[in-house]
Amino acid sequence: MNPLINSLVVRAADAPAIKPAVELGTPLLLTIAAAGIALLLVLIIRFKIQAFVALLAVSILVGVAAQIPLKDIFTVVANGVGSTMGKVALLIALGAILGRMIEVSGGVQSLATHFTEKLGAKRVAIALTAVGFLVAIPVFFEVGVIVLVPIVYAFAKIANVHPIKFGLPMAGIMLSIHVAVPPHPGIVAGAGVFGADIGLITLISLIICVPLGFLSYWVASIMNRKNYELLPGVKAQVDEFGSADSLVHVGHEGPGARAIAPPRPGLIMFLIAAPIVQILVGTLGTLTISKDNYWYGVAAFIGNPFFALLVAVALSFFLLAVRRNWSLKETGEIFEGALPPIASILMVVAAGGVFGEVLRTSGIGAALSHTLDSLGLPVIVLGFIISLALRAAQGSATVAIVTTTGLLTSAVMEGGYTPAQIAVIVIAIGFGALGLSHVTDAGFWTVIRYYGLTVTDGLKTWTVLTTILGLAGFALTYVAWILVGGLAH
Repeated sequence: MNPLINSLVVRAADAPAIKPAVELGTPLLLTIAAAGIALLLVLIIRFKIQAFVALLAVSILVGVAAQIPLKDIFTVVANGVGSTMGKVALLIALGAILGRMIEVSGGVQSLATHFTEKLGAKRVAIALTAVGFLVAIPVFFEVGVIVLVPIVYAFAKIANVHPIKFGLPMAGIMLSIHVAVPPHPGIVAGAGVFGADIGLITLISLIICVPLGFLSYWVASIMNRKNYELLPGVKAQVDEFGSADSLVHVGHEGPGARAIAPPRPGLIMFLIAAPIVQILVGTLGTLTISKDNYWYGVAAFIGNPFFALLVAVALSFFLLAVRRNWSLKETGEIFEGALPPIASILMVVAAGGVFGEVLRTSGIGAALSHTLDSLGLPVIVLGFIISLALRAAQGSATVAIVTTTGLLTSAVMEGGYTPAQIAVIVIAIGFGALGLSHVTDAGFWTVIRYYGLTVTDGLKTWTVLTTILGLAGFALTYVAWILVGGLAH
């Protein structure tokens, strides 16, 4: 290796963790956090500053105010972008390409028409909520939302309603599953910290999530009695579905162009189900095969969401483009055309990651945790509150769960709890990470941008729905706590 490069690598490896130059007191840190979130909301809602710019600017201001060294501020910014985009950028891009391929083929319109005829317009939201429940078990929240967004758009066009009327209840139960049901990373990591039984957690959390699905549909139906502004970009995409301009034509650049008939609904359902099934197979493999076994690595590779979506895109290329005689030039244009519309989403997600990284590096998250830890509440209530507060402060449900379980490890390990009681505590912490999804959460921006909501309407709908579901999930978890003898502690 080049000596200069080797020197830089060694220096990077030995670099100490970034810390504030001056350790501020808890009250001041909490004040800085509250002021930062308030400023962010004012910039976005009152002054209409683009969310990416507002998030980035506020993140830098909070970092400076919390005494992060000036020379390290933009290192923290880069870390936040990298940690967040590494998880979602490829998922969003591949999901957009898959959705665009299905859309321009006329497949989404075909599928929407098929289900509308079978179910009737009044039952579409119920059906999509049920689909969201099943899809969310093996699939990450962002992947599920992205893959199902074209279906939501198509139903919205046929019914001539805002996409949120179908998407809100579906996304609500999907996030509920994501924070509470294995094999999702947050709840699995929390179980690992406590040494909890994954099987018990899965059984109890799935039972709790069934009534949450009904609650998500009911609450969303009440919210959807009001009409919300539909962002122009999303409105254009919804209006385009099924139009002659959105369908691929054979030889459309020359005379005698003719539209290709839309694919059958069964083919489109296969393309949507393929990545879900692939992820499920991989997940089951990793849960049943020893980590030392060669096939564990094969299962992890097959079930990786990035690879599953890549395979789905490849299938769409052969089944929609090659078999239907699309030109390579036009297919390439479709792939490329799917990416510009998601640029703003990617930038907002990246900036949300920066904000969360600044809050963690500055010590604000730890200050918040310790403040709540001193209140003397029962461990199950304390876990829920700490997780909820961390979720609201820095946005990541996984970070909230892992941080909370870390803080409560001693209390749980030394408390003499049974395996069932420990499982219930982990689930309560998971539901704490469900509520208060707002501007610090990348998922908040994904939902409102894909469903065409303004930030104000997103706070009135998505933030309120997730909070109601989180509180209801905790209430049901507390019932389970009583049933497993938790009140004896």
